[in-house]
Amino acid sequence: MKAARLYKYDEHIGSKSLELEEVAEPEVTGPFDVVVRIGGAGLCRTDLHIIEGQWAPLVGIQLPYTPGHENAGWVHEVGSAVSNVEVGDAVIVHPLITCGLCRACRAGDDMHCVNAVFPGIDSNGGFAELLKTSARSVIKLPAGVEPEDVAAHADAGLTAYHAVKKASPTLYPGARAVVIGAGGLGHIGIQSLKALTPAEIIVVDRSEEALDSARKLGADQTVKADGRHVDTVLEMTDGAGAEAVIDFVGEGGATADGFAMTRRAGSHYVIGYGENINVPTIEMISTERSFVGNLVGTYNDLAELMTLQAQGKVTLQTHSYPLGAINDAVADLNNGRIPGGRGILIPEGAVA
Repeated sequence: MKAARLYKYDEHIGSKSLELEEVAEPEVTGPFDVVVRIGGAGLCRTDLHIIEGQWAPLVGIQLPYTPGHENAGWVHEVGSAVSNVEVGDAVIVHPLITCGLCRACRAGDDMHCVNAVFPGIDSNGGFAELLKTSARSVIKLPAGVEPEDVAAHADAGLTAYHAVKKASPTLYPGARAVVIGAGGLGHIGIQSLKALTPAEIIVVDRSEEALDSARKLGADQTVKADGRHVDTVLEMTDGAGAEAVIDFVGEGGATADGFAMTRRAGSHYVIGYGENINVPTIEMISTERSFVGNLVGTYNDLAELMTLQAQGKVTLQTHSYPLGAINDAVADLNNGRIPGGRGILIPEGAVA
């Protein structure tokens, strides 16, 4: 099968970061194995960080390997004990392969499984024609939902939804939620907020185009990130700030801005990453404001998100590329040229 392989790290992300080549097809070797024929694989900013080598010391991956952690397609082969899906079923793939036996798994916190494997991060992923995963990781798609339309939900959508779901108990009628960044993750977060909460949604972004899109997706108010945006949001919230600030940027000063826009006893949910948080502890203690980290989401979160997708309440803005154009897609993402913010790689002849 064809796969896009990373042979060396590239801090500058050149025109040939990945190499398309023929590799052996993954095979079922265990009773709960599932091999998925890829119908769509999302391209994520984490993939850029992988290419740059930022993840190398964290996961100890041996090159070459195949990235790609946002995957959907059709069941191609199953192990002898798999009963939840059949060959031919359209599925989205939860990004982690989990054991089901540890305390985290039994509590439903799949992303904290102590025995997890993360295809596309620490093992071969979905920038290929086939992907090996497990029965615990595959979710049947509702009728009418196509793999290429939802692949990016396997991480980007899941992460945004998970953060919003955690924030939702504090977002009662009359509460405010500030979304920082309305791009690849933010546009999903806005829709999730609209679907799960009655809160007033305020979106902050540097791009007028992104803000216009945010209004169409359900934002109640939008604010241009122009250097005065923190003051503007505080004015909108009667000087108090928002009950929840959901930060999809996490760099370029966003963490300081987010904390400043969070009201007393509120929470700043950090999804984007790239800078450190530098806040005097006295400010956190005296106002009871919290930072909350967010790592993808659970299997059930992803299943719920697929229901919202089928209902038309949460949709992805994507741009498709053939798998053979992987380096064009990487360059476009790196340079901010992907319309809607989510690139989807589709293997040639990808069908059920």
